[in-house]
Amino acid sequence: MFYASYSSPLGAITVSSNGAAVVEVGFCSPTSSSDSCPIAHHAVQQLHEYFSGKRQHFELPLAPSGTAFQQRVWRALLTVPYGQTASYKDIASQLGDVNAVRAVGMANSRNPIAIIIPCHRIIGTDGSLTGYAGGLDKKQWLLQHENV
Repeated sequence: MFYASYSSPLGAITVSSNGAAVVEVGFCSPTSSSDSCPIAHHAVQQLHEYFSGKRQHFELPLAPSGTAFQQRVWRALLTVPYGQTASYKDIASQLGDVNAVRAVGMANSRNPIAIIIPCHRIIGTDGSLTGYAGGLDKKQWLLQHENV
């Protein structure tokens, strides 16, 4: 595994890569040191551009680890454009099962690639901010950053 760190306006962010794709982006400092690789370096560069207001779409190979259902949810999250939100119900409907709202919420909460897979853009059906692994303050900041 390769790691690269970035000091964002929200605090330390660590990008983890397997050398071929980004596998994790989290709000934490790396637990072990390792040389960075081009993928992790590009991810940090694109995160910097995002936080600087110069990037709205990430162009990186992604390889999050999860169940088949989680993978489907995370792919659906990638379809929510910058500056917009969708509800858990919207994602469940997109997946073809309006009754899967809670399962979508659980998969969303287990998204290992924060910001790049934009789970922060998913809100309650009533428009309320709901859970975010990084904390609701970070979710609110990210949505404000995107002018939502």
